[in-house]
Amino acid sequence: MVENRIQQLYQVCKRTFRGARTPSAEALSEVRAVLDTLTAKDLNMEVPQEEPRGFGFFGIRNVLAGPSNLFSPSARLTNSSPSPSIKYLHIHECENFTIAVFCLPTSAVIPLHDHPGMVVMSKLLYGSMHIRSFDWQGEKPQGVGAQGRARLIHDQVHGGPAEPLTLFPASGGNIHAFTSISHCAVLDVLAPPYKPNEGRDCQYYSELEPGSKCVGADAFLVEIKAPDDFVVERGHYKGPAIVPDR
Repeated sequence: MVENRIQQLYQVCKRTFRGARTPSAEALSEVRAVLDTLTAKDLNMEVPQEEPRGFGFFGIRNVLAGPSNLFSPSARLTNSSPSPSIKYLHIHECENFTIAVFCLPTSAVIPLHDHPGMVVMSKLLYGSMHIRSFDWQGEKPQGVGAQGRARLIHDQVHGGPAEPLTLFPASGGNIHAFTSISHCAVLDVLAPPYKPNEGRDCQYYSELEPGSKCVGADAFLVEIKAPDDFVVERGHYKGPAIVPDR
């Protein structure tokens, strides 16, 4: 019998994520261990062999999107797109966590956004991606146009399959941006899920002085509205089904 690794991920997430409290490092290591073994093949995903024409390394094509339950309500989720777009593959969601995959074509960008009060564990399944992330230094700005000081935590290109990355409510790079260097796919576990009426709404940010900075350097981020062209194509998950426990 073929082992259902996505079911294993569900089981370990159910044991680990209960309520809003951040799990212990030991508990998270169990989730990380399962994520580390997961491959695109386990999800019945084919790794693209040919690249479409790109649009430049740092997001000349700023396509950003998300499912209605993962990102701001002002972001748009569509069933089709006239050109290659980011796809969202929904796998599972309950009150304590979400499991999903984001598939990005070459040169797609998911700009800076945050994960308030959440733990996020990400596994790059295939492809190459640039990840840039920050944590707040002091109070988080409140409202569009408000500014806050943040520290650059991560600024690196990753090649998949890669070791899982973990961010926390106040550390690990809670505010991050993705730029695909090639076709790539990221498996995400978000705990708990975005839920605006409980204070977990996704906010978007822009660097006031973007450019080369060393990890550990300070930067100023300004809150912005969700980009008008922030669109994602709703994809179809074709992998093994998760069977929730009764």
